[in-house]
Amino acid sequence: MSQRITVSGMSCEGCEENVEEALTAVSGVTAVDVDRTTEVATIEGSANADELAAAIEEAGYEATDAET
Repeated sequence: MSQRITVSGMSCEGCEENVEEALTAVSGVTAVDVDRTTEVATIEGSANADELAAAIEEAGYEATDAET
């Protein structure tokens, strides 16, 4: 299953990597693609959207518009 989450606050490649690492650590995530230009994280796997959003926010970014 693929989910898309809007991520605000990313300004560089390091930000993308931080969000990717945070999302990869969530149980059930099998793949992550983060694009700071479009402010979208695409997550593959069975992870809960609320857990994904919490991981992004714990990394210091804002997560909105979670879609499954």
